[in-house]
Amino acid sequence: MGVGKTLEEEWLFLDTGISSPAFNMAMDEVLLNWHSKGEIPPVLRFYEWEPAGLSLGHFQKTVGRIDVSAAKERGIDIVRRPTGGLAVLHDKELTYSVIISEKHKKMSPSIIESYRVLSQGLLEGYRLLGISAELAIPDAPIGKTGTAVCFEEASWYELEIGGKKAAGSAQTRQKGVILQHGSIPMEMDEDALYNLFIFPNEKVKLRAKNAFKDKAVSINQILGRKATLEEVKDAFKNGFKKGLNIELTPYEPPQQMIDEAQSLMAEKYATDSYTFYR
Repeated sequence: MGVGKTLEEEWLFLDTGISSPAFNMAMDEVLLNWHSKGEIPPVLRFYEWEPAGLSLGHFQKTVGRIDVSAAKERGIDIVRRPTGGLAVLHDKELTYSVIISEKHKKMSPSIIESYRVLSQGLLEGYRLLGISAELAIPDAPIGKTGTAVCFEEASWYELEIGGKKAAGSAQTRQKGVILQHGSIPMEMDEDALYNLFIFPNEKVKLRAKNAFKDKAVSINQILGRKATLEEVKDAFKNGFKKGLNIELTPYEPPQQMIDEAQSLMAEKYATDSYTFYR
């Protein structure tokens, strides 16, 4: 070992594959609960969505903003996240979540600073794909544009490529634990996305959709080819290892954890009373 070399910290790594939107949110909350009780160390989780899902920020209003009937017609599930922020369409993407104690030595009481630290994993992931990404520093207050669409504006230390938002993340702190999860789009379908929101008229909708092309970008657009999901997973797994100086140990969720997630899904995330309470 070289002089001054520090040992990498060991985290758990879960790739839970494809699940429903409601189960995906429930699983993140269960991991938070287990970590809060000291039953598991910090966690990096990867997952995907089937069917495609529109996730709403925890405090986001749906009435007059989200076209629920359009989502149902297109077979897109709507789910409310435990984290804040704006709506995200999860389809052709890799989703990640990080679960870590607020008191962890890498974390800060500042939400913005903890975003900066965790975003290093995303930054290195893009670099390993050969993509030069940067951390966003907004020049206007977040959420003041009136949009309901997450990828129309970048928050502090989210990832940008050429000034366009490349990954959207959201965070919550509960029971002394930080849960940050986010969307890493491989492709974007502007038509599908903008059909899920309510606009005053078609002209306003078309203007917003056309402007979106200058605000967001996907991995395949930048690469000019179709990256494989395994290629993207490998890059971001190694990106988190490098960016956070951690080792990742594969973890198979025990049946008890899966059962808890399924119960929480049925009681909370799959219910209209929770999803559409605002």
